[in-house]
Amino acid sequence: MFGYRVPAPDEAMLISGGRRGLGGAPFRVVTGHGKFVLPVFRKTRFLTLAMCESEVAETCVTRQGIALTVKAVIAFKVGNDHESIVNAGQRFLSDQDQMSILTGRIFAGHLRSIIGSMTVEEIVTERQKLATEVLETSKTEMAKIGLSVDSLQIQSIDDGDTGYIEAMSAPHKAAIQRQAQIAQAQATQASVEAQQAAARNQAEYARQTAVVQAEYSAQVDRAQAQAAQAGPLAQAHAQQEVLAAQTELALRAAELRQQQLVAEIVKPAEAEAERIRVLAVADAERMRIQAAAAASHDRVALDRMLIDQLPQIVKEAAAGLSGANVNVLNGADGLSEIAAGLVSQGLTILDSVRKNLGSEGAAGTPSGEVEVRGRGKAGEGRVDID
Repeated sequence: MFGYRVPAPDEAMLISGGRRGLGGAPFRVVTGHGKFVLPVFRKTRFLTLAMCESEVAETCVTRQGIALTVKAVIAFKVGNDHESIVNAGQRFLSDQDQMSILTGRIFAGHLRSIIGSMTVEEIVTERQKLATEVLETSKTEMAKIGLSVDSLQIQSIDDGDTGYIEAMSAPHKAAIQRQAQIAQAQATQASVEAQQAAARNQAEYARQTAVVQAEYSAQVDRAQAQAAQAGPLAQAHAQQEVLAAQTELALRAAELRQQQLVAEIVKPAEAEAERIRVLAVADAERMRIQAAAAASHDRVALDRMLIDQLPQIVKEAAAGLSGANVNVLNGADGLSEIAAGLVSQGLTILDSVRKNLGSEGAAGTPSGEVEVRGRGKAGEGRVDID
């Protein structure tokens, strides 16, 4: 609309002409809304309320006499209150760029003043303290010109070619380098130890794997060998059992054959040999009796008869023995004992006949009949003589 003016959100509209503003200001201040302005009779100007920036690069001398080049950035703006807008409008409305220049100069002066009271160590290590002090000392002066400072940042501090800051940082650098070297050595040692431990673990795992594989391989080989030998072993055991059975059968057959040979050959031969020996003994005894009878003149006829009958007596006794059930326990010795028993029985019969004939029937045995019984270790026989 014609004559209606509206300031931007970051501007203040200053209207001059007509009545004066608040507090006797030579203009009226309008912010945040529009206003009708009569053309020709009123004049409007706009003052920025936006954030502005000013850079400072100032060479300052510390309390130690060391020159430092300090670079800083100041962020400022026109205050939002009516008084600040009026103060700034009266000073910078015609050339608003002067706000940054004047602000830089103001802060440069306060910066030199404050740095002159501090040491390099304090400035380097306490930058925030330096910025805070500069802001505090410049706040009143900036308010007078209608400006407010939002922040002050110290960008850099340089001592030029003096090397003071570098020398000051040398011990810290050395300590840091030493700590870095120590940390690096520890890290390297830890890495080497970790690698060695990993290598040991891998070697141990490989060893255990090899052992397990060898055990498995040995078990497989044993199982295969046992499986391969199972058939031959079973066959060998079967053959061994067959041979054992055949050996046992052969032994029994040999024993049986031996018993048969003894019964068929040895026993009859031993019996025949014993019979011959008994007859020889009887014949010898007959000859002895004949010799004794020839030497004696008494009862010659009787002794002759008895001597003649003695072989027949022994023969009858032997015949009775052959028909008897004789069990020979000790082989040839048993047969010898039986034959000796026969001869002894014959001699006993001879003595008995002599006594009976001498007594002429005094005993209980009838004349002309003699009964002889004889027993050996392995057999029994009976001979009757009429």
